[in-house]
Amino acid sequence: MNTYTILIIISSLIIFSYLFDIIARRTRFPSVLLLLLTGIGLQIIVTAFHLPTIDLFVILPTLGTVGLILIVFEGALELKYEKNRNKLIRRSFLSALIILLASAALIGWIIHLLTDFPYQICFLNAVPFSVISSAIAIPSVSNLEREKKEFVVYESTFSDILGIVLFNFLLINEEINTSSFVWLGLDTLIIVVISSVFCLLLLYIIGRINHPVKFFLILAILILVYSLGRLWHLSTLIIVLALGLFLNNADQIRLPFFRKYFMYPRYREDLLQLHRLSAESAFLVRTFFFVIFGFIISLHELNNWGVARYGLIILAVIYFIRAVYLKCFNRSGLRPELFIIPRGLISILLFLTIPGTFRIPGIDNGLLFLVILATSILMSVGLMTFRNESRTA
Repeated sequence: MNTYTILIIISSLIIFSYLFDIIARRTRFPSVLLLLLTGIGLQIIVTAFHLPTIDLFVILPTLGTVGLILIVFEGALELKYEKNRNKLIRRSFLSALIILLASAALIGWIIHLLTDFPYQICFLNAVPFSVISSAIAIPSVSNLEREKKEFVVYESTFSDILGIVLFNFLLINEEINTSSFVWLGLDTLIIVVISSVFCLLLLYIIGRINHPVKFFLILAILILVYSLGRLWHLSTLIIVLALGLFLNNADQIRLPFFRKYFMYPRYREDLLQLHRLSAESAFLVRTFFFVIFGFIISLHELNNWGVARYGLIILAVIYFIRAVYLKCFNRSGLRPELFIIPRGLISILLFLTIPGTFRIPGIDNGLLFLVILATSILMSVGLMTFRNESRTA
């Protein structure tokens, strides 16, 4: 495969992804699902014609991590803090936390019954299936009313963060005891301090850079800080969320010292450019991540009855817990929030991180793909029917 062929493929994928995005905005059919199907289609073509390929699996975690950072950052840059939104933020946080824990606990218990593996290992394997994907949820709700949209943005982002925290907690603690929770509290305190310092420092840097290229530098610093924190098993996705929220709401801080040393005349103009850059970068990374995942998925695993059985059980659990929670605690009703629980990028990243010694036969990539596919389709159906009902109401 020569240079020009590779360039044709790359540019064509970007063009198709752009068209898929337009289709998604008009129909609420997730563009991510179309990207996955594109990857599967490419895999079928390559297999049928025996075309040469390279090992794309090795770059998938890197692409996914960058995509996660950019998507969460882009979503946070759209959130404007208002005092009357505190209740919404608390509600979305509790929804993400309770549904994550309940789903992982119940799915892990069912896997434990079916496989006889130790419960903690089953619980660890269940976490990737219990996290709402902000990479799919946030772009899919752009046309919803403000309160429902903000609820989804906050909930899916909190779910990503809490899912990573829970996954790391289970991974590094072979035995869960008092000291485990002490270290968890220390981790949270460290992240809060780092987030505060990092937000102030980055805003100070942005206001004083005169070089025409500065926003890719800001994104590079953000990715660097996230990656360094992850090497130390810190939940640095909180920093990404905090920075986006801080930058979009810094002009609400009225302290004279802050306004003198951190605010500057071109602040809003720079923020708009940063938002555009992060959105376009997220679009690009998301495109290649999901196409590659669709390309490397093993299709014969989907014909396995065991995969289908596990998939149906997992889907039943996550929608049952979602429905019960929303019915009991969400005053705005079940729809369309019941259906906006897609699994995607963060689920793939966490699943690929599970060590080989903790792997469970039958809980594999095919099962993950099936759950991602099903939750995306159900979300699409739920959003389309809700839109139609809203129009006729």
